Amino acid sequence: MKNIIILILALIIISFVPLQSKKDVRENNIKSITVTETSNDKTLYDEKTVYYKNGETAEETQYNKDGALKFRIKYIRNKEGNVIEQFEYDSKNQLAERKEIKYNNLDDKTLEYVYNGESKLIKKIVFKYNKYGLKAEKSTYDASNNLISVKKYLYEYY
Repeated sequence: MKNIIILILALIIISFVPLQSKKDVRENNIKSITVTETSNDKTLYDEKTVYYKNGETAEETQYNKDGALKFRIKYIRNKEGNVIEQFEYDSKNQLAERKEIKYNNLDDKTLEYVYNGESKLIKKIVFKYNKYGLKAEKSTYDASNNLISVKKYLYEYY
């Protein structure tokens, strides 16, 4: 009986936790969500997420414990909703890194170019997939196209 009461209380509590799924954002016409924290009569920003009308994330901002900007990431998406460009800004709101992302016809990420704040290529990342469409390999190259590392994904099947 005690376990049933605990289960019912847990279900009630879970039902009050807001879910910000893409569907919830879209259906409720949510433009942004800002999270603040109040302590010792002082309210500080914690994070903010801005959405496109279709519910996809357009921008994410994180703040330090003192409420100052930690970083901001802006996403540009294609019509399928895939991120094709990503801009990362530092604590001074200066562009720190930009990514260009390419996909194959199955919407798998195949190539990622990473640039610094001055638009100088830092590295290139190439993704390969196995016959099941699962990520098989991630190869990272420097700006001169020299191989830096290879990460292989090995799957065990039943």
